[in-house]
Amino acid sequence: MAVLVVEHVPGEGPYAIGPALDAAGLRTRLCRVWADDALPESLAGIEALVVMGGPMAAHSDDGLPTRGAELALLRAALAADVPVLGVCLGAQLLAVAAGGSAVKGSGLQVGWGDVRTGPPAVTDPLLAGAPERLGVLHWHGDTMELPDGAVLLASCDRYPVQAFRIGGAAWGLQFHLEADESTVDTFMAAFPADAATVPGLRDATPAALAALIPHRDRVLGRFAALVADRAEHTASRTFFTPRAARWEARFAADTPAYASAVARMGLRPGQTALDLGCGTGRVLPALRAEVGDKGTVLGVDVTPAMLTAAAREGRDGDLAHLLVADCLRLPLPSGTVDGIFSAGLLDHLAEPAAALREWARVVRPGGTLLLFHPSGRAERAARHGRPLSPDDPLAEPNLRPMLTAGGWHTEEYDDARAYFLTRAVRTG
Repeated sequence: MAVLVVEHVPGEGPYAIGPALDAAGLRTRLCRVWADDALPESLAGIEALVVMGGPMAAHSDDGLPTRGAELALLRAALAADVPVLGVCLGAQLLAVAAGGSAVKGSGLQVGWGDVRTGPPAVTDPLLAGAPERLGVLHWHGDTMELPDGAVLLASCDRYPVQAFRIGGAAWGLQFHLEADESTVDTFMAAFPADAATVPGLRDATPAALAALIPHRDRVLGRFAALVADRAEHTASRTFFTPRAARWEARFAADTPAYASAVARMGLRPGQTALDLGCGTGRVLPALRAEVGDKGTVLGVDVTPAMLTAAAREGRDGDLAHLLVADCLRLPLPSGTVDGIFSAGLLDHLAEPAAALREWARVVRPGGTLLLFHPSGRAERAARHGRPLSPDDPLAEPNLRPMLTAGGWHTEEYDDARAYFLTRAVRTG
């Protein structure tokens, strides 16, 4: 996994963004499109997208031959909730990708100047704590119109869109928050005509930069921390989001096997059943049949696109409540669930033991956990061209003690050729 940084011209690199990512233990993959580096065709292996600035126009392919490919990557990142940071040109491309537009401005805005943070910035994950007036480095002549749903975070009189957020993980900055000691000198050398419009720019830089650095480092550090914290979710979302629309058709034949597994849970009418990693929700009708009209069925998945597909299949509303949530931090009170069904999830988690403890927290004593897959471990390993691993968390010598430590008593362990099934009961 790596953070993809798209650089459009020499000299407009990540600057202070790079050290912030390094400090969070993140690996950076620099894509210099100006040197004909190829943009990836998908977000596989990418945990965040950082798109830098440049003198090109976001509203035209002229001078920016990678515009279409960059917009496609940004749209994919927005769909999968992959963290994004767009700077200057990158912010304009982000606005376009989200359904807004980039437009020519009223002329150059170059040099140090204030932006005003608005009320939404007070609770923003990145900009919270920023002063009402923040001195930043401007260097642009175009601007953008934000799409519906975007949150304006900072503005100024001449160019009102200076910082914005789209969704919960994508930010655009028209100004150069990433500026460090070398940025102004590099920009002045690269764009001397622009710099000539601002006498005294170099002399003003040390004081302006000293005032900016504490806020710069806090904002960029928060972005890097958010990327690191969401890395496991991002990996899941980048894999499943482009597959969500076809997932149901691809695996529809497994539905009877899922229903048979649910019948072994021992659920009763009026109880609460939870499907963790529900995907398109193919097991939700079977859970509803077990708990009846007066019961409650919940489907949880970390990938919004999967839940959208589930709703398209009619598996929401009266059938089930669908929740976007982390299975290690379930938004449920303790002891409120009677049975958990989970297919093909536990062995893909970085912390399966922690997951079992969290699942036990929400299940009442005597409640059931059913781990299932419509093919056995050996069959799946052979399908992927690999041997069975002794470290597999679903291997019986690993799973039984892990369940016990998590608050579960294993009642059945069945690793057959055609399916895998483990049934455990929540201990008191």
